[in-house]
Amino acid sequence: MAIRKLAFSDAGYPKNLRNIHKPPKQLFVNGTLLAQDEMAVAIVGSRRATHYGLEVAERLGCELAARGVTVVSGMARGIDSAAHRGALRAKGRTIAVMGSGHGNIYPPENKKLYDEIVKSGAVVTEFEDDMEPMPYNFPQRNRIISGLSLGLVVVEAAKNSGALITADLALEQGREIFAVPGKISSATSSGTHELIKDGAKLIQSADDIIEDLKTFEIAPLEGEAKEAKTEAIAAKTKAYIYNSLTDDERAIYKTLSDEPVHIDEIFERARLSASRGLKILLDLELKRLVKELPGKQYVRKDDR
Repeated sequence: MAIRKLAFSDAGYPKNLRNIHKPPKQLFVNGTLLAQDEMAVAIVGSRRATHYGLEVAERLGCELAARGVTVVSGMARGIDSAAHRGALRAKGRTIAVMGSGHGNIYPPENKKLYDEIVKSGAVVTEFEDDMEPMPYNFPQRNRIISGLSLGLVVVEAAKNSGALITADLALEQGREIFAVPGKISSATSSGTHELIKDGAKLIQSADDIIEDLKTFEIAPLEGEAKEAKTEAIAAKTKAYIYNSLTDDERAIYKTLSDEPVHIDEIFERARLSASRGLKILLDLELKRLVKELPGKQYVRKDDR
């Protein structure tokens, strides 16, 4: 099936996504988007999931899809892939949202899963085909995952994880938040337990989700509450991006601030050779984390 471009003004643009803050101007779609996909639930969680988490995510995906709910996720390793597989097992509909272009399927081992999802729903992205899976793309794509859905289920999530960013975005958009409890000793459940403490609804089955959504009405945050949530999302996004850096990238990034630093001083502080340091600076520029100023000076770029 050919990849097609779907503009915001097109009739087939997803209804749930139209009303979020800063909806994507365009989507690149492989597969089909149907009116029935308005009844959608997102399932997200840790890439480093436990066996328990994978089992729960697949079961929830299967149960929801079997009841006619479209399962939305990010096709990442771990919980996301398990949720998609569950929906496919039920022969239901599922939508994957990528943080890269269709020409760079990520993770690459999910090429077969990608093809299966296209046959039973759609793979969508707002990025052009040649876009690589850069770290800053994923928090950006997470607003689409939550925006396509009426509710968001977090199965497993550590602190400062992408899943918690998605939960914040979902709350900002007025979506219902659900969380699956785990072992109190499990690091991958620390984030989900925090969500439950903060008011997310503890769930044990798909019926818990469906019953709650029957009477749920979308009410996006406004005013001071929205501003506070936006600040929280920005802080978590910065932490997520920082955690994705290599040791050398982190060494250079830590030498910088909003005050210009000369390139020679950067390499000296980071204890890197000029050749290695130049490559790292270029990588950081591509990741939109640093900016070059005249006179071979650099600053942090925090206004992504």
